[in-house]
Amino acid sequence: MIVFRYLSRQLLQAMLAITAVLLVVALTGRFIQYLSQAVAGEIASDALVLLILFRLPDFLLVILPLAFFLAVLLVYGRMYAENEMLVLISSGLSERNLVRLTLRFAAFVTLLVALLSLFLAPWGVRKTEELLQSQKQLTELDLIVAGQFQRFGDGERVTHAERVRDEGGGARRLQGVFVATGAGSAPRILIAETARPVVEADGSRFMRLDSVTQYEGQPGRGDFTVSRSRSQSLRLADAREQELILEEATLPTSELFGATETAKIAEGQWRLATLLLVPILTLIAVPLSRVAPRQGRYSRLVPAALLYALYFVLLQFGRDAIAGGDWPPALGLWWVHALFLLAGLYANGLFSAKARVWKAQQ
Repeated sequence: MIVFRYLSRQLLQAMLAITAVLLVVALTGRFIQYLSQAVAGEIASDALVLLILFRLPDFLLVILPLAFFLAVLLVYGRMYAENEMLVLISSGLSERNLVRLTLRFAAFVTLLVALLSLFLAPWGVRKTEELLQSQKQLTELDLIVAGQFQRFGDGERVTHAERVRDEGGGARRLQGVFVATGAGSAPRILIAETARPVVEADGSRFMRLDSVTQYEGQPGRGDFTVSRSRSQSLRLADAREQELILEEATLPTSELFGATETAKIAEGQWRLATLLLVPILTLIAVPLSRVAPRQGRYSRLVPAALLYALYFVLLQFGRDAIAGGDWPPALGLWWVHALFLLAGLYANGLFSAKARVWKAQQ
């Protein structure tokens, strides 16, 4: 029990550290993508945090098994390199018992992966799609960020506001507004004190400008006109009405059981297949972590990462093949697990032990 607590503490610390590093790397790339969309005026800036939070379970579903796999290699590799594992083995801890203790900790990680795969990840993907769909219903005024020049209407209009004031109920009013519209020989520049969105009964959307000064003419020439008006309206793009597409990744797990569509069957098998990743990787990681005292403790990380990548890619390949109708659903993803399970059993010497018993009986 003392050995189990010690190993579990070491594995947990290493797994949390690796998860944090991989999560920062993954989320940074996705955050940059969402940030570029916000700068381009496609999504509101206040939706960035929600989008990242909703995608978090999906990222953890991929990262947690890899973090656990690398944690076993790092912790046990260090213990082998520093002869700590040799002391434990000399005290009566066999390699088979080491595998059993590691599998006990792996059961805890498997429960976390099950929670992510069966519930949290589909919920997060669905909420992400709903949020992105809701962003398509926003007007340009909802996407304006104070102090920034932003392009709208495929670059045909540039808008800038000095200040943005929320008036409650989701309404916004822009102050100190600059709008440059039109292209070609006669662009227009509008400068207004305030601007607010207006939606007509037929669904048409406008930007209502108050106390407007308009400049119209060719830049660099003197024949331009200046006019002033109390108010002026600019037509905005219509709301992009799109029905929410409920892809298989967004469906609750309960709706996938008993499904007859190949895409849903593939998604259901994928969610169940991710649960077997951790125990099978444990059988591979424990013997793979053995290193000589003079051998580098990090020498197995690159082959381990490539092995995990191969495992994950084969699972994705099988899922896509089933969803596309190229493979029968009965074949499933279990052949991938069987392949790596045999590799794990062989690495633990199970087949060689049975061979020695068989030879002894002859």
